[in-house]
Amino acid sequence: MPTAAASGPIVQSKPGAWPGQLLFMAVFLFFWITLDPFLDLTGAGILDPSAGNSSLLNQIAAVLLFCCMLAYGLKHPLRGTILQPRALMLILFGWFLLVSLISGHPMLGIKGTVLAIMVAINASIYLLLPQSERHFGQMLGWGTLMMLGVAYGGLILSPQLSIHQASELREPMNAGLWRGHFPHKNSAAAAMVIAAFFGLFVMRAWSWLAGALIVALCFLFLINTGGKSSMAMLPAIIGVAWIFEKFRFLRAPIVLGGCGLLNLFSVGSAVFRPLGDVVASLGIDATFTNRSDIWRFAFSALAERPVTGYGFRGFWQTSDLVYSGGTVETWAVTAANGHNSYLDIALMTGIPGLVLTLIWLLLQPLRSIARLPPERERSPLTRLYIRVWLYAVFSGGLESFFFEGGNLVWFTLLFSLNGLHLQSAAALTARTPHPARKAEAHA
Repeated sequence: MPTAAASGPIVQSKPGAWPGQLLFMAVFLFFWITLDPFLDLTGAGILDPSAGNSSLLNQIAAVLLFCCMLAYGLKHPLRGTILQPRALMLILFGWFLLVSLISGHPMLGIKGTVLAIMVAINASIYLLLPQSERHFGQMLGWGTLMMLGVAYGGLILSPQLSIHQASELREPMNAGLWRGHFPHKNSAAAAMVIAAFFGLFVMRAWSWLAGALIVALCFLFLINTGGKSSMAMLPAIIGVAWIFEKFRFLRAPIVLGGCGLLNLFSVGSAVFRPLGDVVASLGIDATFTNRSDIWRFAFSALAERPVTGYGFRGFWQTSDLVYSGGTVETWAVTAANGHNSYLDIALMTGIPGLVLTLIWLLLQPLRSIARLPPERERSPLTRLYIRVWLYAVFSGGLESFFFEGGNLVWFTLLFSLNGLHLQSAAALTARTPHPARKAEAHA
């Protein structure tokens, strides 16, 4: 949402409204509804290690959207903001390619890294598409309402594909829990939390009625997914974000200390038995819903390759791991992922890859927020970005979605990070305007 100046009125950006609006909705629906909603989880193919791989149709659509987004972005007056901070991105993705080339599955790593770069570029262009903050809220509202219409429509028209069934091969214990058009109840729960944040923003930026309807529908769906972590995190993140906004001196401890403690109590309790006993004594499920076996297995595998890891996309669900016969020792070899984004990044790209990721996802946003003036910190747009960011970095301690090309939480996190970067750049430009150029910014 380009503006004439960081504190000035919102004006229309140079490119036409219709191309940006069409692209915005196309990208939104691609991530939030996808080209293959309502997956059948009762078929034998769901147990195949390659079952989750992207289809040819998805690949074609992803490439076409990327080309359209890149063409739009390169013509935009603010094309210099694409893929920032660029030096860090070059080092991070360069490292991902390097460890993939020397891994046992180089093509998987190269393909995954290229897709991750494409998604990062798309996310950095996404906020250039709306014409104003109100326009952003309007399109976000309509897109979210369409997503909710599909999710609730599935419950009515195709409940066997929208509600978990006892006949499902992987997790029949989820029978009766809502998932809508999403592949799993946890995916649906995470989507509803993010969509509720959208609704709160829409209430302020566009329509109070539409925003309230979005929040109500998301809350009802969230309750019926049975996603305990997401249900607890929705009000918790709103509260933590309020504290984050009010007390500057607590920001780094909240983010760095919070993520550190969450990973210590989750992965740490699985690896170190005494810590696990302490967690259990607090009344917390020390297995974190049967994730402990996966974390112990992943941690022992990481100890064997702490520097380079196993290559991007080169560990979970690879045929040599699934069919290695390791099920005699632990069922964790058949897991779809490590259920911890931080552990998975370390497992795939080593400790250096994890450090670079932490700089990008934790330190850079803190730096951007520290540059914001108080009035911009309290804006509805900044609150949206911060809520999404906090939810994503905390939920990353219990789910794996970092660098997942088609994951809606990852994409929303990326454009929120970019939004915070643009907000801070706008503030700095407004404070020290160059006499030879007009201050421009993104709200």
